[in-house]
Amino acid sequence: MIRRMVPASDPIRVLTVDDHPLMREGIAAVLGEQPDMTPVGEADNGWLGLQAYERLRPDVTLMDIQMPGMDGLEALARLRALSPAARVIVLTTFKSDGQAWQALKLGASGYLLKTQLRTELLDAIRAVHRGNRWIPNEVAQEIAAHAGQEQLSGREIDVLAHIAQGRSNREIGGLLSLSEDTIKARVKTILAKLDARDRTHAVVLALKRGLLRL
Repeated sequence: MIRRMVPASDPIRVLTVDDHPLMREGIAAVLGEQPDMTPVGEADNGWLGLQAYERLRPDVTLMDIQMPGMDGLEALARLRALSPAARVIVLTTFKSDGQAWQALKLGASGYLLKTQLRTELLDAIRAVHRGNRWIPNEVAQEIAAHAGQEQLSGREIDVLAHIAQGRSNREIGGLLSLSEDTIKARVKTILAKLDARDRTHAVVLALKRGLLRL
């Protein structure tokens, strides 16, 4: 009788992009202990992460959001433009729905809190490699809580960032080459979308939800 030998599946090749050396080393150590995974490379910022991706073509990329220079969201957008089939798990310390929603909208396959790496990282990588999405329950709840609210546009976020800096409508209009009346209308729309009482409340809500970073 002839037995047909079925070759073992190739290990999942993982690239880690994070500006903290200890985080990268810890992830590499954990992955190295798994028979079905192998760390193939790492980078400490978004730009180098893109270069590493092009060179290595990993199966799954772990991408930190908060990085100097090119952050994780910009790198994610560029990576997905480069390779629409890329599978990326975004890593963050924040469960804010704004960042999660933006990451998923840009094409992330997963969103993982760094506090959950010890318990969920391996399952998340395997799930994403199979073509599934991975979103922690608490993040999904944050997204669901604001699912009915209209999202802020990029220009509205720009206006809100200037408000956070204490600038008046006239000053904001001058900086953005818009009339004061246009800025007033934008502020009114921002308050409505965030269900905010006033400008200060809008900034607080935007910071809490990760829509705005100072």
